[in-house]
Amino acid sequence: MAECQVPINTHALQYGTGCFEGIRAYWNGQRLNLLLAAEHFRRLYRNAQLLLMKPPSADEMLELAKELLRRNNPTHNVYVRPLVYKKGTSLGPVLLGVPDGFLCYVQPLGDYLDTSKGLSVCVSSWRRVSDNALPTRTKATGGYLNSALAKSEAVQNGFDEAIFLNDRGQVCEGSAENIFIVRDGALHTPDRTADILEGITRRAVLALAEDLGIPALERPIARSELYMADEIFLVGTGCQVSWVSAVDRRAVGDGKRGSITARIQKGYEDAVYGRDPRYAAWLTPV
Repeated sequence: MAECQVPINTHALQYGTGCFEGIRAYWNGQRLNLLLAAEHFRRLYRNAQLLLMKPPSADEMLELAKELLRRNNPTHNVYVRPLVYKKGTSLGPVLLGVPDGFLCYVQPLGDYLDTSKGLSVCVSSWRRVSDNALPTRTKATGGYLNSALAKSEAVQNGFDEAIFLNDRGQVCEGSAENIFIVRDGALHTPDRTADILEGITRRAVLALAEDLGIPALERPIARSELYMADEIFLVGTGCQVSWVSAVDRRAVGDGKRGSITARIQKGYEDAVYGRDPRYAAWLTPV
């Protein structure tokens, strides 16, 4: 890290012109496995193209990430952060004619949110930026100021996390997590037109639910449904599967982790640590 230098007038620093991924690698006691790595790098490649950037190919970026891990040789869980960004130093918030860069680094990472206890969350006063303003599905670096404002407000007011509504007043997602609610034995999650990030962990949880025989629906969700839900949990690369005990200081269900959430958490943990062979394709050994 001490050898890394970026000019202070880098375009991405001035204007937030970049997009990134977050990828976990789990140490199972014998080897390190990247989780859903090919999916992450394919998404990064598509997102960069949408933002008029030309990254290395998805396969090339994956190989660079694997080499990064080999050289560092960690024997614990880590987080890999690849970033495609505008590395030029010209003035002006424009994406054309500015050279592109790619970087990737790794750092240790345990729990991003405490998955052992219930989270106290609030509905943020900040609305989620709309797809027609800044597409959140791209994981654009500049868009995370929206997340930072919501998360900071939540922490200042004594909560663990914030829940965004979109500009139509529908439930969107957390500051850096997708959201699921449980009602009458079924999972419900905002659909892909709700200004959400099309989360890779979200997709994995939907696959787990199908394998566990848990009905799941993607649909618009009203704010008041958060207060009527039997269970709520957040999902993402960082937070994994984190359950919610209260929304706006109202208990979710009985305020304890629900049975469906517990099944999803266990299924996810078994998959990422390689204990369930049905999900071996999710893992890239290093």
